[in-house]
Amino acid sequence: MLRQRIITAVILLAVLLPALFYPQPWPFALLTLLLMAAAAWEWGRLNAPALAWAMALLCTLAGVGSWWAGWLERDLLGLWVAAALVWVLGGAVLLAGGVLRWQALARWLRCLLGLWLLWLAWLAVVQARAVGINFLLSVLTLVWLADVAAYFAGKAWGGRLVARKLAPSISPGKSWEGVLGAAAAVLIVGLLWSSLEARLSVSAAPSLHGQVRAAHGVGLLVAALLFLTAMSVVGDLIESLLKRSAGVKDSSALLPGHGGVLDRIDALLPVLPLAMMLWSFSK
Repeated sequence: MLRQRIITAVILLAVLLPALFYPQPWPFALLTLLLMAAAAWEWGRLNAPALAWAMALLCTLAGVGSWWAGWLERDLLGLWVAAALVWVLGGAVLLAGGVLRWQALARWLRCLLGLWLLWLAWLAVVQARAVGINFLLSVLTLVWLADVAAYFAGKAWGGRLVARKLAPSISPGKSWEGVLGAAAAVLIVGLLWSSLEARLSVSAAPSLHGQVRAAHGVGLLVAALLFLTAMSVVGDLIESLLKRSAGVKDSSALLPGHGGVLDRIDALLPVLPLAMMLWSFSK
């Protein structure tokens, strides 16, 4: 399993990094659209298997259509705010209701919601790349750091500080200690990153941390980092809710050793559009 994970990770990096650092944005936009289409196929398999390939096609068409219409260069603040409302309010409702509430939704509505969220995440990641590679990497690092820190903090202290699990009916392995560990790690790295940028007087393509701190100060940066960390956990839990509803362990086997594309990007789905919302408010 470990060998499979390493081989898959190396292949992904060999494809993603050249696209990320290519001078023109279109290879990265195209590659990430393919990944989102694969995630849409997985979303369809988890909720309405007969519609899985239609989901992939519709996600691709939505991306190509918005690309052709020039949406990748537009200010999409309204969409980012709408995404924030859906993720915060809708996420709270779904996680409180658990599997039964999710299954009570019509299949077509579940699929439509998935398409919209994946399309938004694709728009956000492409626009984040356009802001700057440093900006995009700061958002990706935040999510990866939160995930790793939550895992190790949960392993070390899970159940010792807070007796109740985070979401036992959805993801029994997740703990409040893991969330606290993720928040602490993100805060430390975010504050250090923004401080280093301020000392070096970085002005071209600052990180998300540096942009928010320069525009609104340390206090709002702390609030923003905590908010994004919380939403990364929500994204992870929502995908766990989908898988538990479908009775599967992984969203698919597209990435040997890693599961599916959704398994790798679940926490990014809310964080990417919300990071773009924060950037829009900080320009």
